[in-house]
Amino acid sequence: LGAASVTSAAGRPIRLGGPIFLKSDDPDALAREHRRLGYSAAYCPRVTLADKDRIRAIEKAYAQHGVVIAEVGAWSNMLDPDPAKKAESLKLVTEKLALADAVGARCCVNIAGSLNPKVWFGPHRDNFSKAFFDATVETARRVIDAVKPTRTKFTLEMMGWALPTGPDEYLALIKAIGRKAFGVHLDVCNGINSPARFYANAAFIEECFRKLGPHIVSSHAKDLEWVVELNVHFKEVIPGRGEVDYRTWLRELSKLPHQPPLMLEHLKGADEYEEGRNYIMKTGRELGCEFA
Repeated sequence: LGAASVTSAAGRPIRLGGPIFLKSDDPDALAREHRRLGYSAAYCPRVTLADKDRIRAIEKAYAQHGVVIAEVGAWSNMLDPDPAKKAESLKLVTEKLALADAVGARCCVNIAGSLNPKVWFGPHRDNFSKAFFDATVETARRVIDAVKPTRTKFTLEMMGWALPTGPDEYLALIKAIGRKAFGVHLDVCNGINSPARFYANAAFIEECFRKLGPHIVSSHAKDLEWVVELNVHFKEVIPGRGEVDYRTWLRELSKLPHQPPLMLEHLKGADEYEEGRNYIMKTGRELGCEFA
C-alpha cells in the first residue's frame, strides 16, 4: 500500500494505524511492516523503560520510516478499592507514562478506573460520583507530576459506565487537573452508551471534535452494532459492519492540524484488521482522502 500520509479534502493529513502480526523484534522491520500495510501510526512495540538502547532504536527506526508511535497502553485500575492493587496500578501507569515520553509516543493511555472490586474496568454505582471525579483528578496529577513529561500526554478514555462518559465531563477533567501534559484520547464507541447516542452518533462525533479537538492526541477505531434483546446491548464489530458514521469521523479528524492517529483495535487477527483498514481507507477516499 506504500506511503501512509493522507491528504483529505480539508487539507489535513490523517494517520491510520493498528496492530501488526510480523514475528520480529527488530525495530526497523516492524516499522517497515507498518508502512507495507499503509499505516503511518503504531502502537508502541515491546520494550521496557530500563532498555534505553532499544527505546532509542525504536524511536530512530520509526521516525526514519515516517511512523509515529501513537500510544503506550497502561491498562490498569488506578482507583481500585484495594489499596495494594491501587498502588501497584499507579506504579505501572507512572512507568508507562515515562516510557511514552522516552520513546516519543503521542500519549500514554488508560481509563480513569473503576470502584468495581471484581472487574478492573467494570461498572459501579459510584463511578459517576463527585468522589470518583476528585479521585481521578488526584491520580492524574500524581502520575503527571511524578514523570513531568515533555514529549507526551497522559490521557484517559471515555467509558460508558465511568467518568468521563462524554466531552463535557472530559472538559471538566481537563480544567480540574490543570496540567499541560494531560490530553484527550478519543474512543468514540466507548462514549456511545445509549440509544440516543447510537442513533445520533454523527452529532456525538461532531460534538466531541468541536469541544475536544485541540486536546485530542490519539483515538481508537471501532464500530458498533445493536444486538436486539430485552435490554440495550451494543457489540463492537469490524469498522464498516456497524452503525458508526465514519464519514463524519474521518471528516472531523482530517480538520485537526496536529494529526492525532486513528488506531484500529479489538479485532481478531490479520484478516479482520485488513477488512477494517480497507473500509476506513475506502470511506476516506470517498471524502477526498488518499491512503497510499
